[in-house]
Amino acid sequence: MDHRTAITSWPVEERPREQLFAKGAASLTDATLLSIILRTGSRGRSAVDQARALLSEAGGLQELSRWTAGELGNLVPGTTRVASLLAMFELARRLAAGRSGERRIIRTPEDVAARFGPLLRHLRHEEFWAVLLNSANVVQAEVRITVGTLNASLAHPRECFAEAVQRRAASVVFVHNHPSGNPEPSTEDLALTRQLAASGRILGIPVHDHVIIAGQEFTSLAERGQL
Repeated sequence: MDHRTAITSWPVEERPREQLFAKGAASLTDATLLSIILRTGSRGRSAVDQARALLSEAGGLQELSRWTAGELGNLVPGTTRVASLLAMFELARRLAAGRSGERRIIRTPEDVAARFGPLLRHLRHEEFWAVLLNSANVVQAEVRITVGTLNASLAHPRECFAEAVQRRAASVVFVHNHPSGNPEPSTEDLALTRQLAASGRILGIPVHDHVIIAGQEFTSLAERGQL
């Protein structure tokens, strides 16, 4: 059968939504699941064909999740479908990072990576975050300090500690990502970490760690003795 035809003309058992209900979501391919989000195709393509084309162009689901609204809009007609894809990927990242509202405790670099890996590893630019903790290491707030370019994210101790001082945080953990996928700290990363640690000592808000997220890897500068 030519699957370029409208999905409504397919045999019922071959339609994506019917497959999902009959076999379960886990049994479906990425393209089939994506087609359910897209709902309809375009230009003689079914939604499944559209989904396959997207995955092929992006190089897979992981890379597709990194696309911007503009990039998606070049291949997916209609702002509604683009919005649905962006919302789906963001919800997936938030789910992987942990449920919102959950009382989170940060004790180890692994805790930081588990929280921020899903939120930062897909980005093509650097972001610098501060995690504010109370005396029991419970997260009070997560504050995005700066949004950088592909290769650099500038941060200054003044901005890094502003929220921590205002909220009377007991301590702080800093996090940023390397879009390159290389978890090794740069010279600038090390210099900034030393500045932040010194500022924290003066303010009485110790810096527990500075964690670099890079793809599936991470580096803890506390574990490397850089604080």
